[in-house]
Amino acid sequence: MATTKQQRSQARLAHLSVETQGSNHIVNITEPLREIVASMSLHNGTLICFVTGTTAGLTVIEDEPGVIEDLQDALERLAPTVAEYAHERTAGDGNGHSHVRAAFLGPSLAIPVIKGQMTLGTWQQVVLVDCDVKPRRREVIVQGLGD
Repeated sequence: MATTKQQRSQARLAHLSVETQGSNHIVNITEPLREIVASMSLHNGTLICFVTGTTAGLTVIEDEPGVIEDLQDALERLAPTVAEYAHERTAGDGNGHSHVRAAFLGPSLAIPVIKGQMTLGTWQQVVLVDCDVKPRRREVIVQGLGD
């Protein structure tokens, strides 16, 4: 019986727990992801990362203090902390801006893996951005697809 490429591909699953300080705290998770790729023995495929929760997001950026500050400032301009949010009228938890910021960042990334390495550019780092108003433990689901 012939097997399809999909049947030959293996799905691998891992969880990454990240402690954050809230308020646009940015945590570089590149190295833990590299360790996960190695532990999965993923040679060629795709690494899919997904942060659970509606007030955090994932992105790729240069992890340099000026760039990090610029991103934090841009998020504040995009969805100011002091603005009025409908979420505050219904939930009253002070984090309406957090939901908006996270929605713009997005909860997931897909990273190609070639020859056992994530294919990030020289200055690209994978970061988790916690947009909520308080420290939290964030969970990132990591799935490796491929050979």
